[in-house]
Amino acid sequence: MMDWFAGWKKSITSFNRNIKMFMLANLLIQVGMGVFLVMYNLYIKELGFPETLNGKIISMTSLASAIMLIPAGYLSDRLGRKGIIITGAIVAAGTLFYRSLVTGEQSLIYAAFFTGLFMALVQVSGVPFLAENSKASERMHLFSIHFSLMTIASVVGSLGGGVLADALHIIGNISTVDSIMYVLIIGAIIFTIGIVPLFQLKPIQIEMDSDEHTEESGGNTPSGFRKNLKIIVLFGVANLLIGTGSGLVIPYLNLYFSNRFDASNTYIGLILSLGSAMAAVAMLLGPALVKKVGKVKALVIFQLLSIPFLFITGYTNSLIIASIAFLMRQALMNAGNPIQSAIAMDLVQDKYKGLANSVNQMVFNVGWASTGAISTGLVMTFGFYWGYAYTFTITGILYIIASTYFYFLFGRKSTLGKKQT
Repeated sequence: MMDWFAGWKKSITSFNRNIKMFMLANLLIQVGMGVFLVMYNLYIKELGFPETLNGKIISMTSLASAIMLIPAGYLSDRLGRKGIIITGAIVAAGTLFYRSLVTGEQSLIYAAFFTGLFMALVQVSGVPFLAENSKASERMHLFSIHFSLMTIASVVGSLGGGVLADALHIIGNISTVDSIMYVLIIGAIIFTIGIVPLFQLKPIQIEMDSDEHTEESGGNTPSGFRKNLKIIVLFGVANLLIGTGSGLVIPYLNLYFSNRFDASNTYIGLILSLGSAMAAVAMLLGPALVKKVGKVKALVIFQLLSIPFLFITGYTNSLIIASIAFLMRQALMNAGNPIQSAIAMDLVQDKYKGLANSVNQMVFNVGWASTGAISTGLVMTFGFYWGYAYTFTITGILYIIASTYFYFLFGRKSTLGKKQT
């Protein structure tokens, strides 16, 4: 165990200043966004608007991100990561302050659209920036730490926002709607502070590692673009399958625990927070498996191991068993996220990393957003037991297909003709 901690400490201290500043910025940004993720829905409710407005706001944010992800990736590749990230973060921060103060229905919807639009600039540039500022040999640890810290920061923001809002309401004797508004403003301030370290990022001279992918024979740009695009599309198909499966289940886990087991809001909030915490820890364990079996096999192993727990969650009538199975699935499935990002960044050339990341995020979001009606329709048609059982089963089947597809495409050698590590 001590060797494990020592290894992680050595990895973290070896990261360059750009990576450390970027991680600090993202920690603060994610805490601020974590506050908004939980508290903004409650703010809309306390303002007296119907539940449908929350749905419109979520849809608008997702739509804006989907629209912007591909252009954002292109701009990031062409104009540089730093400028795109800072621009997106500054405008997004402005929209968060605006959303904390306005109360008109249309203003709330339009502001949510612009938040999604400009946050796409931040999100799509992060992984390529980290890849360009690191060596191939250290990316696995880097992505694991990055994804884990971002998950923890989001949980801290979510839990901290709720506690602070309750404290202002109960101890400060402030109305519920005002206490939530003040917390949203605090979240926007934390987000804005996170922009400051971004200005400390320095341009780097990107050097190819000797163990990274090789240049295409002939070196002409059209050939290079076609080969990289092929990899991006093949990778995107796997992400579309995973996103579609996730979209059937993950957005409705709170309703699953409430409808099937009549669990309290406190219990649901606790179990979902524990799920995020376990995911963060599992992400740090990924590099150990990668070292033994390689990136692709490690990713597939994590995904396949999570599927039995997914089926258990779908078919059990015990709240305790469902909770344990959910936590195990959450940890195993999310442990593969940093590995998948590392594989994607290794397989494409630097000038296409932004495009690759944007396509992967876009197809995942498309899959996620396209299955809501199917999931809710199954539950309404077949009830709280078989409805959820069917949705979890479909998700498991899609995960199996995606993992098998991914292994046969990338498991033995990459499309670039290089052995996958």
